[in-house]
Amino acid sequence: MSQELRHVKVLVIRFSSIGDIVLTTPVLRCLKQVSGCKMEVHFATKEAYAILLMHNPHVDKLHLHDGSLSDLIKSLRAERFDYIIDLHNNIRSAIIKLFLNRPGSSFRKLNTEKWLLTNFKRGKLPPIHLVDRYFEAAFAVGTTNDGKGLDFFFPERQNVMPSGLPDEFQKGYVAFVIGGKHATKRLPNEKIINICRGIPYRVLLLGGSEDAANGETIAASSGDSVFNGCGIFSLPQSAYLVKQARVVISHDTGLMHIAAAFNCKLISVWGNTIPEFGMTPYMPLYPERSVIIEIKDLPCRPCTKIGYPKCPKGHFDCMMKIKEIRVIQEVIKHLEPQQT
Repeated sequence: MSQELRHVKVLVIRFSSIGDIVLTTPVLRCLKQVSGCKMEVHFATKEAYAILLMHNPHVDKLHLHDGSLSDLIKSLRAERFDYIIDLHNNIRSAIIKLFLNRPGSSFRKLNTEKWLLTNFKRGKLPPIHLVDRYFEAAFAVGTTNDGKGLDFFFPERQNVMPSGLPDEFQKGYVAFVIGGKHATKRLPNEKIINICRGIPYRVLLLGGSEDAANGETIAASSGDSVFNGCGIFSLPQSAYLVKQARVVISHDTGLMHIAAAFNCKLISVWGNTIPEFGMTPYMPLYPERSVIIEIKDLPCRPCTKIGYPKCPKGHFDCMMKIKEIRVIQEVIKHLEPQQT
């Protein structure tokens, strides 16, 4: 007679943003694999990011923060969780844990280490990816990393194939994610244009509505083989287009992590942020598909753990010193076996 599984109800908290939430998906998957338990996994996040998790089969219930923390706490208290895994570790998540009064753990943010590094260029960060720091917070409930990487799930019974893509691009393209929340995480337009001109293949520009005007400027100066898709496609559609791309070029942004979830051939370009912060493309099964381009050993880098509207030093060396030919050569290297 088989032993009855112990039912455990777990709350995972991560309010934002796209990349950070995608990086939680290995934990969600592995929670469901804990031996001897039937894990019921709930996830609390902002309403704006529900699309990232609502189709994830490893999440049993979403709790959405729509602006009223008290309402969220009220609904969470009614669930009577056995354990809370706090993967955000900020004031709001601390308040939730206080009011729920349940056992729990939080991931290490390494704020002190990052502050020393960005302000004084002193010390160093432990060589551990954010995903593995997330898992540290989940070890108490028996979760271990299965090493299979990230997940991204599309809506079921819904066609995410976007319309509006030129017929020629149906034959294949390089996706260039030109966005980034902060300007110091983005290549200057002139460099993006030079890269697009130098790639001997069709290039699809991707980004949000906030990148649409910039995308038009870049496409207009890059030639007929470049199409601006910024602001045209929904997030699931953009994810689908990333998945179908022959090669993906991206700044340190959310679609970069979605590309990693699909194990795409991925070239990531880094400006003021550094890979040592622990948010490099996470592809443990195919690490050779990820290429990182950065200017190492700049005395001013990293200047912040997030980003600025403009370079605080005025020279923007972290991006200006990146040679466009490096990016172009990496793209060509990935295209050569099946270039058409």
